[in-house]
Amino acid sequence: MYRFLLTPRWWGINVFVLLAIPFCIFMGTWQLGRFEDRVDSHRSAEAAPDPTKQAAAPVAELLPVDQETSGRHATASGTYEDQLLVPNRQLDDKSGSYVLGLLRTDGGRALPVVRGWLPAGADVPPVPTGEVTVSGALQAPENSGTDGADTRGGLPSGQVGIISGASLVNLVPYDVYDAWVTVTEPDAAGLTPVPPQAPQGSGLDLKAFQNLGYTGEWFVFVAFLLFMWFRLFRRETEAVRDRALGLETAA
Repeated sequence: MYRFLLTPRWWGINVFVLLAIPFCIFMGTWQLGRFEDRVDSHRSAEAAPDPTKQAAAPVAELLPVDQETSGRHATASGTYEDQLLVPNRQLDDKSGSYVLGLLRTDGGRALPVVRGWLPAGADVPPVPTGEVTVSGALQAPENSGTDGADTRGGLPSGQVGIISGASLVNLVPYDVYDAWVTVTEPDAAGLTPVPPQAPQGSGLDLKAFQNLGYTGEWFVFVAFLLFMWFRLFRRETEAVRDRALGLETAA
């Protein structure tokens, strides 16, 4: 009765199912692992000391930025060489720009410093002159997934869409740290301090629950494959039985 399983058609069906099921299980397990990694990172971040309550340190000692140093109070001294605006940034549901100063340190490299947030249309305060020391929360370079980041380019002169060493080094003739700080106390009237962001991957964000959702989808697809294979098998078995009993109807 089951000789139909040896036909080319059923060979193809069986091979497809036997290959698809392990693949789906592997992908589901991988997505579940990604979710568990995010949960572990979230727990580690909660258990770790609050970076804002740790002693300030020179910025060079806190690099590269990771989950332990992100948010730490960093200090740097130097002179402001240039200033740029980072447009289309929201603060308290209002549109404006970050005022980004490039602090040239003694080592020659410049540290991007977000002096504060400025509402749209407001006058941009000039950078302080002479030697200054800044203190603020250390932040990792932005990327295309950062809220408000603009990687399309084509912005007017004096503006940059994303705060990262890779984007800033194309605008200034000196090296730039691949990190930035947001000051807690703006140095000019009209500027509002920009709150530091939590390090990426340290919380149960939307991506974590997307991983969990994808896990369910892959395992549901395994069940669907088994259901469809059993349905085809049962239909074929019934057809063979009907032919043996002479009950098969003409097409």
